[in-house]
This record gives sequence, C-alpha cells and structure tokens, in this order.
Amino acid sequence: MNEEDDNRLKKRKKKRLLGADRRKRLLRLKCYVQNYDWGVIGCNSQVARLFSLNSGSGTPDPRECYAEFWIGTHKSGPSFVVFGRDYNNAAAALGSNAVSLKDWISVDPGAVLGDKVARKWGGDLPFLFKVLSVEKALSIQAHPDKELARALHEAQPSIYEDDNHKPEMALALTGFEALCGFISSKELKGVLSSVPEIVELVQCGDTEKFSHDSGQDGKEKVKQLFESIFSQIMSSNKGIVREAICKLKRRLSFEKKKRQLSAKEQLILRLEGQYPADVGILAAFFLNYVKLKPGEALYVGPNEPHAYISGECIECMATSDNVVRAGLTSKKRDIQALLSMLNYKQGFPEILQGVSLNEYTRKYAPPFDEFEVDRCILPQAASVSFPSVPGPSLFLVISGKGTIITGYSEESTLQEGEVLFVPAYMEVSITSGATELHVYRAGVNNRFFGDL
Repeated sequence: MNEEDDNRLKKRKKKRLLGADRRKRLLRLKCYVQNYDWGVIGCNSQVARLFSLNSGSGTPDPRECYAEFWIGTHKSGPSFVVFGRDYNNAAAALGSNAVSLKDWISVDPGAVLGDKVARKWGGDLPFLFKVLSVEKALSIQAHPDKELARALHEAQPSIYEDDNHKPEMALALTGFEALCGFISSKELKGVLSSVPEIVELVQCGDTEKFSHDSGQDGKEKVKQLFESIFSQIMSSNKGIVREAICKLKRRLSFEKKKRQLSAKEQLILRLEGQYPADVGILAAFFLNYVKLKPGEALYVGPNEPHAYISGECIECMATSDNVVRAGLTSKKRDIQALLSMLNYKQGFPEILQGVSLNEYTRKYAPPFDEFEVDRCILPQAASVSFPSVPGPSLFLVISGKGTIITGYSEESTLQEGEVLFVPAYMEVSITSGATELHVYRAGVNNRFFGDL
C-alpha cells in the first residue's frame, strides 16, 4: 500500500469513528489551562478548581498560578472529546492519544456547526470560551482588526499566531476591575491639571492647546491632540519614565497622609507595586477605570486599549489569541504597532446587564457576530430549556449538580467543572439537583442568524 492509499484509509477510518450520528451527539470535553504569572495561586483560583474537576488532575498545585481555562478549538489550548467507553478504541484507531474538538467538527462541519456557520467560518468554532482568574493586572493591550491581524501574522507568525481579529467580552463572576477605552476630554483636562509628572513628559504646546481650546475645537482636532499626548507618554525614554513614576509615587504617598486619594490614584499605586517603573502606570491615567459587579459584562472591540486588573470572569471572544502589548507586562511589547492601531475613541464603555430570557437566564449579546453568552442560575430542583438554534453551543457548569436532556431523549448527569459541546439544531433541558446550579452557555450571536 502506498502512502496516498494509506492516507485515504486513515481518513475513511477517522470519518467512520467520528461521523456516526454526529448531529445527535452531546459531547463532553476535556479542556486546557494557562498558567500565566498574573493568575490566582492554587486552590484560591476558580480556574484551578474548574480545571482540576474537568481534567481529574487532583488538587491544584499550591505554588502554581492558574490564569485561564480555555474551551474551544484554538491551537494554543484545544479542547478534546471524551468518548466514554469508546474513547480508547477511537483514539488508538486515529493514531493519537486524543481526538480534538476541531477534528470532530472538521469531519462534517455543516452537520455540527450548522450550514450558515460552516459557510462563514469553515470547519472551526468562531468563538473561544474562557474563565479567567486575575490576581495581578494583565498588560495594557489592544487586539487588531482583521486587516491588521492578517498583516501581523504574515510579518511575525511566531508572535501573532493566527490571522483573525479578537473582539471579546468579560462577564463578571466576582467583583471585576478593568481599564477600558480612553477617558473623556473633560477628564483628560483634569489629568493635565492635577498630574504634573505627566505634563513634564509632554510637549508644552499640546497640553496648553488641549487644556484651553479643546472645548471649541472640532472632534478630529481633539482626537489628534489626545493621540499626540498619549503617544508621547508611551514613547518616552525608559529612564525618564522611571524618574516620573518615582516622583508620582512619592507625591501620592505624601498626599495620602493628608487626603483620601481618588479611586484612580489608589489604582495607580497598586499598579506601581506590581510593575515598578512601567510606562503602563502612566497610561492608566488615560483609560476608563471600570468596576463590574457579578452579572455585569464589558465588551472590547478591535483596536481598543484595555487591561484587566483583578477578579474572576467568564470571557468569550472570536477564535484568536492576537494581542498587541504596550505596558504592564514582562512579555514582548510593540508600542508603535499599538499606537498606530488605536481608535482613540473617548468615553466610558457600555456595561451590559444582560437581557432576561426567562426567570433563570440572561443573555449577553455584544455587537459582534461570532459570539454571545447566556448566564443561567437555577435554584434547587428547577428546570430550564435552551431551544434549538442553527449554530453550535458550549456549556460550562460553574457550580452545582443536575441533569441535561437533549431533544433526542439523551439524558446525562451534570456537575461542576463539566464542559459540553452541543451541535446545531439540538434543544437541551437542564434540571438542577439538591443545590443551586450555575451554568454558562456560549454560542454564535443570534444577530448572525437574523435575531431568532
């Protein structure tokens, strides 16, 4: 048998193993963990707890930082199908130790994802679902739009590993802090009048123009001044930045003895403790300080500056891991790329409260086709249905136990840490057990299907 015949045989065998009754199958997934240094340590991390339960790996390492729990098909952290009794036979026949969710989908994307999703995004999930546990601030960053993502991937594929854009949404599980988007012109005037350490780094003409004339100038001129001031700060010499931050820290530490510092000033001192002498500390003055309550969500579009500060959240995004960083990080920075891509849109970001679907479920639908998230909290012995939709869904059990029944009368138990893949056109009903059950669902945004 030649190599070509052997490959055809393997493909037929793979299709036979993965293709039976695909449209009717509810899949359990084993998922991936990322141990970035900004994550929460050991058992205190929601990510660590979920990963431990999902993987059966036992007690989390008390010395390890657990940052992100990934659910999806991205190559940097793919999910794998659990076959139950058939798992070992299927894995052996495919010549690997596991079958990825992407492999499962790729055999017949139309049947699994739905025809419209498959035509738009091919044999892949258009969204990546995560849980984040944030102890220390993430980098000040932005995600490129599709055009820039393709260019960055082509130029530096080892850094920008895919060519997709990455709009995203964070839905708070606990109190959650973030920096997102640029402050208003009025607020920037306040910064320029009260933070001398920043004014010293900026051309005098720009600060004077902005402080005195921005109210009368057109929006485009204000935007240009804002961009110039922010760019000068971010591009400043490291030694000069270090000196400015030392002065800032001394001043705020002294003033703290005489007055109550503002919330932003307190945050600045926290960031300085985490990332001493980092230009991101100064950049934080230019960004909106957002505090989410559990059940509130923040979405971030392409080319919008942001940084998550602390707390735990559900996160959903387009399937990408492209990040352009410029501050509050030990990782590679690309300050010029970030400055050139930012949209410099000003104003406080929209906070989503979710739209009620029923007494137990709220839907969070940002203005992106790739994804939406449902948050379902079921009291003891309650039931809820998720109707059939023409796209795939991922379900994550955060806490509690219960049962799930599909429209094909397939019944299975549910418990915390479990992740399920539900193919297109499958209705599911979930019933809680003796305790409250918390379930999150990610799916393609209904607006993509015409607001079903």
